[in-house]
Amino acid sequence: MGGPLGAIIGRYPSAAAGGDDELGGGGGPGAGIIRHNRRCRDIAFLVIFAAFWVAMIVNSSFGFNQGNPLRLTYELDYKGNICGDKHGDPNLHELDVRYWMNPNQVYQSGLKNSKVNLADAKAICLMECPNPAVDGLNFICDYPEGDIRLSVDDWINRDYDYFEFLTPDMRNSSLQLQGPCYPVIFPTVNVYWSCQFIARASNVSLKHWQQMGGVSIDENILIDKTVHKAIDSRSAVLKRYIADIGKSWPVFIVCGGILPVFLSVIWLLMIRYFVAAMTWVTVVLFNGLVISVTMFCYIKAGWIGNDPLTVVIGESDPYVHISGREISHLHTVTIFMTAVMIIAFLSSIAIVRRILIATPVLKVAAKVIGEVQALIVFPLVPFFILAIFYMFWFAATLHLFSSGQVIRNDCNIDCCSYDLKLGKVNCDNCCGYSIHYTPHISIAILFHLFGCYWATQFFLACSSTVIAGSVASYYWARGEISHDIPFLTVVSSLKRLMRYSLGSVALGSLVVSVVEWVRFILECLRRKLKFVGSARESCFGKATSSSSECCLGCIDWTLKSVNRNAYIMIAITGKGFHKASVLATGLIMKNILRIGKVNVIGDVILFLGKLCVSLFCALFAFLMLDTHKYKSAHNKISSPLIPVLVTWALGYIVAKLFFAVVEMSIDTIILSFCQDAEEHQGNAQYAPPLLMETLDEQSDLQRLTLDQGP
Repeated sequence: MGGPLGAIIGRYPSAAAGGDDELGGGGGPGAGIIRHNRRCRDIAFLVIFAAFWVAMIVNSSFGFNQGNPLRLTYELDYKGNICGDKHGDPNLHELDVRYWMNPNQVYQSGLKNSKVNLADAKAICLMECPNPAVDGLNFICDYPEGDIRLSVDDWINRDYDYFEFLTPDMRNSSLQLQGPCYPVIFPTVNVYWSCQFIARASNVSLKHWQQMGGVSIDENILIDKTVHKAIDSRSAVLKRYIADIGKSWPVFIVCGGILPVFLSVIWLLMIRYFVAAMTWVTVVLFNGLVISVTMFCYIKAGWIGNDPLTVVIGESDPYVHISGREISHLHTVTIFMTAVMIIAFLSSIAIVRRILIATPVLKVAAKVIGEVQALIVFPLVPFFILAIFYMFWFAATLHLFSSGQVIRNDCNIDCCSYDLKLGKVNCDNCCGYSIHYTPHISIAILFHLFGCYWATQFFLACSSTVIAGSVASYYWARGEISHDIPFLTVVSSLKRLMRYSLGSVALGSLVVSVVEWVRFILECLRRKLKFVGSARESCFGKATSSSSECCLGCIDWTLKSVNRNAYIMIAITGKGFHKASVLATGLIMKNILRIGKVNVIGDVILFLGKLCVSLFCALFAFLMLDTHKYKSAHNKISSPLIPVLVTWALGYIVAKLFFAVVEMSIDTIILSFCQDAEEHQGNAQYAPPLLMETLDEQSDLQRLTLDQGP
């Protein structure tokens, strides 16, 4: 394991005599704190991390160049224009809703073995979904051009109807459902910016149409199901979920940024001054927040109250019920949260008697915070770095997910429609347009998601390493120079990280990220194979899948634990990631009976504290998303599910930054305690009395239990 750590970070000036003065000061009492002949470690992985950032920028620039976030919310018309796009032909500003003009084409696209696809049915963009006239027949006519001398504004003011201006040839082709005007026979409702047909034809309008000599119109419920199937497809739902992220950015700023910082600082101050009560407050508050979030899920799922999630935009017939995948997903999450609520309550009861064990070690961490006061402020530095990164990353995400190419479909159908520019019926351009996503776009999106996870782990690791270096300075100066530790000890720890250990931190964060992504890919493959294959699955297949998932989960948890302790030893010794991991693991294994119980219970309390902050952010996000702004018009979100989950994740990451002050303080002190005891024949000379007393009590209890065993 090498020489004593005391010679590196303790009170032995001889080992530091040749080193740089990291904390300023020449020969004062604090001159020996973490002074060592360090050198840069794991440089190759720092180069890989730099190359990764270059690749991230290039990848994102592709999205910014090719993407258009409007495609995530609005659909295409028969010309390939995005509804609502002011740069379309014609100008479609405020014309946001897609409407299929020919009901027979919609019906035929829903038939089995039909060559007609709904994407090829003629659709235009309107301001709102039309409905049949009460005492007559309304028409929806094509965009005005050619011989129709109307501006788009005049066309809109006439409710898209210029049937009276048509020539006899145009009227005849319209009665054959070839345009340019089409009858409004079925009522429609705006479902996520597409007009959902209600298979309930207006008898009055249909009678007028028949009296005019119009062709037969199919009145089958299939016209309803066909449109609903397209709107409710997996890809359409995914696009709406991504669009919800773009619409909810104020929620992310308030609930995912400002609020968790405020709550985390409050929690740190409470730990500093009311540590004995905070363990109980954390447990009670956690259960209360889980119950509150679960109740909100029940409300939006429609199982409690009268404010369920609706897929309709604007007003609609209260007797018309339209479901969607978003509602089904919300039901699933509600059931999951119910299970979490029950498990959380039972787990809280189980750890009640063990909560007091964590209090002494939390008191030691609170004292560290009081002595090294810059630790409370320092997490703001990585917070602002992550905030800038996430703003860039979310913007790039919206563009990458919408970076497909708008191309004409390759269809093989017989259809004709009146071309106003040509002034005649044209049977050559029946195919519609679709957004085509090439395989390299999928790869770019996966790389973008991986990049977010690695960057997040890297910044969290940097923050933890800086905190560990500061706390180690406090521990090994105990009793001799405690009053001489400068306020800028955090800055000194940061300088050591930037100068020597960024490569080691990049390696540690990469290892965790790779394992996480292997788990993610295997889980996706497992689900895909289960979906593609038959419903039957062999017992061997189930056992293999479950065991591999369990093993990867255990490996992931072990790596995260090893990484956290490795960062501590990196901060203390300046060694590379591999040697620091071995050193930390050896210390823990030698003292597992002495520190295990205290450390585990302390981690549980801190984990509950992070969940309290993130759950409070999720609850506040629910409240913000329940306002009129996000339930109507263009800002309407398809479901609060994704914005709330993203807010919860952001809140948890921010809480992890701030809670790392306490978490890394505890772990650093315990590791320093282990090394201190090893160097001094089992008697730690620098440990705070309260910590030493607590660890000795737990060690005696463990030995007594083992002696009484069989």
